[in-house]
Amino acid sequence: MAAKETIGLLGGSFNPVHIGHMMLASYLTQWGYVDQVWLSLSPRNPLKDPAALLPDTRRLAMLGIATKGAERIATCDIELSMPQPSYTIATLDLLALRYPDRRFKLIIGSDNWRIFDRWKDSQRILDEYGVIVYPRPGYPVGEGHVDGMELVSPLTVNISSTQVRDAIARGRDMTYFLPAGVYKYIVDNKLYRK
Repeated sequence: MAAKETIGLLGGSFNPVHIGHMMLASYLTQWGYVDQVWLSLSPRNPLKDPAALLPDTRRLAMLGIATKGAERIATCDIELSMPQPSYTIATLDLLALRYPDRRFKLIIGSDNWRIFDRWKDSQRILDEYGVIVYPRPGYPVGEGHVDGMELVSPLTVNISSTQVRDAIARGRDMTYFLPAGVYKYIVDNKLYRK
């Protein structure tokens, strides 16, 4: 029996998707942590200002542009059809049900790892799926080993969607901060302008 293909699930608002997201996904596939990375669009994050969040359709369009032609990186819109609030465990369970021939692993930053024990069914996520943690500036992970958690050290890029949105609002050129075509989409649709 062939081994199941491993899909890394990287969830986020992707408001907008930027090169840091794509570099992380590429690193995880090329260095063999997972076979593919699916960028899973989250409709709403209760910890983020909803006024700054573009509609789901716009963010999904940008993800589609970013992943078009990307090797082993794809867009996942499953959370857009799930009841809100959608919990990560529910997303993983639904993906596992829909794709029984694949194995899923959650990908999160060290900022989220620090509060991961507060996530719904966090231990079940570790036990049944596994978690890949990547470093975020200012959020050290520590030395302790946790079953089901794998710490990776990709090249770090200190960039965030918030920084990109702020720069666009100030009229700065973000061509090299976003995947090919995404900046053009933003400019053409006059997104993130104040």
